[in-house]
Amino acid sequence: MKRVVIESPYAGNYKLNETYAEFAMHDCLVNYNETPYASHLLYTRKNVLRDHIPADRKLGIEAGFYWRSVSEKTVFYVDLGMTKGMVLGEEDCKKQGKPYEIRELPADLWNKFLDVLENSGFEVIRAKKRKG
Repeated sequence: MKRVVIESPYAGNYKLNETYAEFAMHDCLVNYNETPYASHLLYTRKNVLRDHIPADRKLGIEAGFYWRSVSEKTVFYVDLGMTKGMVLGEEDCKKQGKPYEIRELPADLWNKFLDVLENSGFEVIRAKKRKG
């Protein structure tokens, strides 16, 4: 198994973005035989760091960047776009000379993600479902 750092949106709609990151981790484990690390899911737990506090956010990003040095690559999941934090992550990959990959969830996981959102009360536009 390869050690990978996952980059996906976090700031903004935290609940939606946490759910998306969970699906990204599942994709790495099941479809790529990778061991994903998503610092934005770990460091933002209650009583760890607060993403809405600039100093905490900066510390969390820096700690996540440190893990990149022991990973084999970084995977950017971009179905929901690239955030400022993700752009910083891409710049860090280039600075460290670490390989990275841009990914989207496969159709089956994307559609499950939309189903979870819809069942959680989010308004989901069905036209965004993908054909597998």
